[in-house]
Amino acid sequence: MQSFKIFVKGEWTTSQSGQTSDDLNPATEKLVATFQRGNEVDVGNAVDAAEEAFDSWSETPPPKRGDILLKVGRLLEENKESLAREMTEEMGKPLVEARGDVQEAIDMAEYMAGEGRRLLGHTTTSELHDKFAMTVKRPIGTVGIITPWNFPIAIPAWKIFPALICGDSVVFKPSSDTPRCAVRLVEILEKAGVPKGAVNLVTGPGNTVGTTLIKHPRVRAISFTGNRETGAEIIREAGIKRFGFELGGKNGAIIMDDADLDLALEGVVWGGFGTTGQRCTATSRVIIQEKIYKKFENMLVERVRKLKLGNGLEANTDVGPLINKSAQEKSANYVSIGISEGAKLLCGGKTPKMKGFFFEPTLFGECTIDMRIVQEEIFGPIVSLMQARDFDDAIQIINAVEYGLSASIYTASIRNAFKAVEEIEAGLVYVNAPTIGAEIHLPFGGVKHSGTTREAGIEGVNEFSETKTVYFDYSGRLQRAQIDR
Repeated sequence: MQSFKIFVKGEWTTSQSGQTSDDLNPATEKLVATFQRGNEVDVGNAVDAAEEAFDSWSETPPPKRGDILLKVGRLLEENKESLAREMTEEMGKPLVEARGDVQEAIDMAEYMAGEGRRLLGHTTTSELHDKFAMTVKRPIGTVGIITPWNFPIAIPAWKIFPALICGDSVVFKPSSDTPRCAVRLVEILEKAGVPKGAVNLVTGPGNTVGTTLIKHPRVRAISFTGNRETGAEIIREAGIKRFGFELGGKNGAIIMDDADLDLALEGVVWGGFGTTGQRCTATSRVIIQEKIYKKFENMLVERVRKLKLGNGLEANTDVGPLINKSAQEKSANYVSIGISEGAKLLCGGKTPKMKGFFFEPTLFGECTIDMRIVQEEIFGPIVSLMQARDFDDAIQIINAVEYGLSASIYTASIRNAFKAVEEIEAGLVYVNAPTIGAEIHLPFGGVKHSGTTREAGIEGVNEFSETKTVYFDYSGRLQRAQIDR
């Protein structure tokens, strides 16, 4: 049985707590490994190591930092299959999706390596004579990175790689459901040549490792992906820091009566049941124009009933397990809620009699905007169908939630497409495509309760750097802005 350690100041070591926790395969409920149950002392040591490494790392020329990230990308590519198989074993998603998770990290390594030759500021004019003005990018310092289990290599890469290219040092706390994936990523960073202390890994509970990290006075920024309630708690507890939050979604797909229904069907199935609905961008609501509602409902029910539950390592599996027992029970509870609210259970809704944390792909029809299954993020394989009279009604329905991460519309109308882009309250809008499928060179993030930041692309650089404004006055005399004009 494997037992994994934490990584502090370039050394793999055991936790000061002397305790470990179990890591289970959600498809089989068998023990995958044990990992260190880190504590407050471990976090303090990791922050000390990050601070000690910061000066040297931040003074390393950005193209040299990019060279290391490029090596990280090559190592990820060389180990893609083994990383993907271990990921599926650890968190359950089908192998083809796990490969995509690793590919996102490869893409991010390549992209951020290139940013090492840019890190662009800008120049502009001054309002005064003989004065030059510009901005430059500077590192923040030590950043705390807290990531979830559903994309256990991709999401850490989305945060750690831009932090490193900006010259920050990192203390990384992964989900306790996927610590092995975190260890594998840090092993690759180490092998690629990231200096000792520039990246530190502390596994363990959120109420000790996470809380200590967010409260630590020498941690200058926190980047967190997780649920809204935890994000709110971080804001209350962390003090004055930079925050980057991605806090989930309740994403909708609009199906207009002029849509390609076969295309929409595939998009809704992939968006709703890919990763067993355990994506912040999952399609959990489908808003269908009245004229085609029954037809599309029937198409969707027929298609969803054919989805095969199973171990993600099996080639014919469409939908893997939920991450743990608690998630399985949560989905079952929301089915009960939906039925009690008057929604019509169209298919699924049961916990199958099989080993593992599986739940049937589930569809509810005749849903209304006031239902909890329509308003609350379930993070499971449950999709709610709603009717809309026309385009304006569909927009009103899709915006009638507190979240605003991702949305899509299926239509042949250019007008509807452009009006949707204008009017939908979401950080991501897809036209004739599902609500999932973000690309690493474009910004990712939401509005309203979905978060406070944009990650990836150039926004990833902005997220992990400070902008410094610089003035050069070569007039040889005192000049007073706003006064001596």
